[in-house]
Amino acid sequence: MLGRVVLITGKEEYLGERTVAAVRDAVRATDAEAEISETGAAELTLATLGELSAPSLFSSTRCVVVRGLENLPDESVAGLVDYAATPADDVSLVLVHNGGQKGSGTLTRLRKLASVTEFKSEELRAHEVPGFVSAEVRRRGSTIDDDAARALVDAVGTDLRALASAAHQLTDDFAGERLTVEGVARYFGGRADAKSFAVADHAFAGRREQALEELRWALERGTAAVLVTSAFAGSARGLARYKGAPRGMREADLAREVGVPPWKLRTLRSQAQSWSEPALARAVRAVAQADADVKGAAGDAHHTLESLVLTVASLREG
Repeated sequence: MLGRVVLITGKEEYLGERTVAAVRDAVRATDAEAEISETGAAELTLATLGELSAPSLFSSTRCVVVRGLENLPDESVAGLVDYAATPADDVSLVLVHNGGQKGSGTLTRLRKLASVTEFKSEELRAHEVPGFVSAEVRRRGSTIDDDAARALVDAVGTDLRALASAAHQLTDDFAGERLTVEGVARYFGGRADAKSFAVADHAFAGRREQALEELRWALERGTAAVLVTSAFAGSARGLARYKGAPRGMREADLAREVGVPPWKLRTLRSQAQSWSEPALARAVRAVAQADADVKGAAGDAHHTLESLVLTVASLREG
C-alpha cells in the first residue's frame, strides 16, 4: 500500500472502516514503527498534507487517513489531486468519502489517476446480506450453508457489524465445523426474545424492565457486549432511515430504502411514533459512547449496557 492512494467511497461505515484498518495493518506489517495520522478533509490544505506526509524523527513510513473527503475545500482540490498523482514512496494516503454527490468532482479526478485504488463500501441490499455472512465465515476459515446464512440474518438483523460479530462467534465456537441451520438455531435459539437485537427492540419501544431482563439473560448466556451495542446501533440507524424515508412507498420498496427485511417495518412503524429527531440523535450518541466503552474505554461492560438500556428507554418516553 505504500506509494499508493487508497480511495474509500460509500455509505456503509463498517465496510469502510474495515478497509481503513486493513491499510493500517499492511503499513505496520511493512514497518512496525510506521506513524499513523488522521485528519478531516475540511481542514486539509496542501501545507497540512505536506506536514502529515513528511518524514519525522522516528519513522519515514507513514499512513495518513483523510476522512470526510466530500468536505474538502475547493481551494485544496488541485493540491490533493497533484499529490495523489505522484505520492511519496513511503506514504500510504487513505481518502474516505462517505457517499453522496457532494465532492463528486474530486472523485472523478482521483479515479483517473493510476496511483489511486478505489474500494467501494456501498450499503448492501437485503438480498446481498446473506452473502456477506458467507464471506465473513470464509474469512475465518469455515463454511456455512446458504440456509444457515439466511437464518443468521433473520436472527441478528442486517447490521453488518452485528452480523460480523455473530459470524465470528459461531466460527470460534464451532471451529472446523460447517455451520448449518441447526447450529445457528442452537447458538441463537432457545428464547428468541433474549437475542441482542430483541434487547434493543425492547429498549427503543420503552419497555425498560423487559429490556433489562433479557439483557441480563443474554449476557449470562455469553452474548458478547459488542453484539448488543451493534444491535442498538442497527436499531437506531433503521429507525432514523424509516423516519426519513419518502411517504407513500410500497412495503417492499420501503424495506429496501430503510435497509431492513420487510417484517422489521412493523416494529419500526410502531417505534417511530414515539421518537422525535432530537431524542433519536441523543440515542445515537449514547449508543456510540457505549460501543466505545465496551471496546475498552470502560471497565464494566455489563454496567455500560444496562445504562444504555435505561438511557434509550427514557429518551423514547421523553
